[in-house]
Amino acid sequence: MRIFILIVAILATFSCKNEIKQEEKKETFVLSDKMASTTTTEKATMTPLRNELNFYGKVTADNNKMIEVYPVVGGNVSKVYVELGDYVRKGQLLATIRSTEVAGFEKDLEDAKNDAVVAKNNLKVAQELYEGKLSAERDVVEAKSQLEKATSQLNRINETYSIYNIRKGAIYEVRSPINGFVIQKNINQDMLLRNDKTDNIFDIAEIKDVWVIANVNESDINQVKLGIDAAITTLSYPDKIFYGKVDKIFNIIDPETKAMKVLIKINNENYLLKPEMRATIKLSYVEKDKSMISIPSDAIIFDKSKSYVMLFKDRNNIETRQVEVFRQVGKITYISAGLKQDENVITNNQLLIYDALND
Repeated sequence: MRIFILIVAILATFSCKNEIKQEEKKETFVLSDKMASTTTTEKATMTPLRNELNFYGKVTADNNKMIEVYPVVGGNVSKVYVELGDYVRKGQLLATIRSTEVAGFEKDLEDAKNDAVVAKNNLKVAQELYEGKLSAERDVVEAKSQLEKATSQLNRINETYSIYNIRKGAIYEVRSPINGFVIQKNINQDMLLRNDKTDNIFDIAEIKDVWVIANVNESDINQVKLGIDAAITTLSYPDKIFYGKVDKIFNIIDPETKAMKVLIKINNENYLLKPEMRATIKLSYVEKDKSMISIPSDAIIFDKSKSYVMLFKDRNNIETRQVEVFRQVGKITYISAGLKQDENVITNNQLLIYDALND
């Protein structure tokens, strides 16, 4: 019986020693040279607390760089040279319209040319008669006046031709007033345009800079200020963030959406953003007189409904620390408990180290 008790005691002793060794092995995790070369850390710092607001909206063209093109005359559309989405240059031919109104302009031009020629000849005759003492000076003055009127009329019609791009054959040319993209097209070949048509036939927009319009809920209006930072994402580029600032606040509530519109200007150098794209807008700002411990968001490990960080002291001393996340704003996470200022957290390889220490 004593021998049995002795054997049990020996086995228990060995078992305890094995458990202690396993715990010691677990506690004395050492970062390998290879992993250490790719592991990065960041200090927890006390930074001003930022808040972030999420809204939805859409991309639009800059109204200051968009022109609606209207037909000056009615008539039959002979040909359309561009399609929706095409890039056009200033002065580029967009469409041609054959019009009876243009035919009337042509007649006016011919009449003005003839009147100018007649007035010029009349002046010449009046001057010759005056020099030969066969007419009075007032006849010369009258002839000069008639020539000036005829010349003025001719110049006016020529200017009309130039402005309206009128060509011979009763053709009116629609040309682009600016460089930009065709973002709206309401004209097709063989379409008949009425003389009293008031709708635009093209919209041309320069979209190197675009507007993003956010719909701000009534409850958030007091938090939105001019100049605060904006980060925009779209369905087309979910992994790309476009940055800008609040440029204008429309201080009215849309009766349909019950929201206030906010304008953000975005540089669109590569034309990635297109008018009418849907956008998700995040507005962020610093809360006055509030600071909190912050770390890179990459350092956070979420496991079993809790948040952890890997606290780095040295290669032989790495600790798993549970923290309380107060708020995440972009790449920064604010910590309300569990971390002190200047403590180092691992921001790369943290998941591998966490698994090695906690499996």
